[in-house]
Amino acid sequence: MVNNTSVKDLIKILIGAAWIDGRIQPEERQYLRKIAEEKGVASEPDIKPWLYELRAVQPAECYLWVNEYLGDSPSSEDYQKLIEAISGLIYSDGEVAIEEAKLLTKLQDLSTEKESTQPILNGILKKIQKMYRRWVEVQN
Repeated sequence: MVNNTSVKDLIKILIGAAWIDGRIQPEERQYLRKIAEEKGVASEPDIKPWLYELRAVQPAECYLWVNEYLGDSPSSEDYQKLIEAISGLIYSDGEVAIEEAKLLTKLQDLSTEKESTQPILNGILKKIQKMYRRWVEVQN
């Protein structure tokens, strides 16, 4: 069972991922607020300043939150859930910034180190890689 603290931590990571390229896109803003409302944390005092963009999130903060969220010995399932959550946000605006791709790549590298034989995770990562490659091709 997911507790309220881990839900808030995940929302903070998503907000950080939205800020990782230096600004929040309108689609990302809408996605974040919808998820925060659905999870019942939109009005939490430790979420509101970030959710309503009263405070920007620096990339280093986002990475710190990811490390804290995953802990010392995350499972492949932990990585999978985090990658899925971040991917939903990142692709909500139909645009993948370089910084966002780096975040996904870092998570992929960490999860590959953890257990590279996880078939579900590998399938998700391949989809993300394919989407990223298509995005890079469109940019060039």
